Amino acid sequence: MKTNIYQKMHSASCQAKGVAKGKKVQGMHFNPLLHDDVQAVAMEALLDNNLYPEWTYENEIKDNFVFIICNMKIYDIENPSSFMEFKGCSAMGQLDKFGTGNAMSYSKKYAFLNALNLKTGLDSDNGYKAEPFKSTKESQAKASGGAVETQQEAGDNSISIEDMKNSFASAQHIPRLRYLKKVYEPQLNYLLKNSLRDYRQVTDIFETREQQLNSHK
Repeated sequence: MKTNIYQKMHSASCQAKGVAKGKKVQGMHFNPLLHDDVQAVAMEALLDNNLYPEWTYENEIKDNFVFIICNMKIYDIENPSSFMEFKGCSAMGQLDKFGTGNAMSYSKKYAFLNALNLKTGLDSDNGYKAEPFKSTKESQAKASGGAVETQQEAGDNSISIEDMKNSFASAQHIPRLRYLKKVYEPQLNYLLKNSLRDYRQVTDIFETREQQLNSHK
């Protein structure tokens, strides 16, 4: 009996490995979920089941950010007219040379996650297979003073700020949005004291998403 695309997607979802999060950035409490790791796990599961994805993007330029939507189709290689579609995975990026690419990667990452229901431990403190963050008094002192400037020079802090912004932008309902704000409260307070520009960018996106969700009640 020939296997249909729904059976293949079910098999791919069951076979897919969990995605291990990356290393924590000093001064941030979470482990980042990296695009390349998600794509590697997803593609292995899809190809093993004779499935192949393609994706397109929609973009909209706002006053201080670019808004990207990833729409993904997953085709049955043995029957190319058969496919499943996953629409609306969105992300925001800054209006610089990296912003559009970052948002495209982020939105595609969540399209893969949603399509295969990949295990990541997103609601856990440490995440799937993530190593606990061992902080010493010295590292805690560094995290509470001067960390923003140091990490910006190294390019690490921008990733963490982007994670906060995209988490807010991707929240599907008000309780989730408020939960995320509570989770990120230490980082928001730190940015308020040390990097007002970044703080305003993050809170602007929070407020915009809050208005959007309230308008759909």
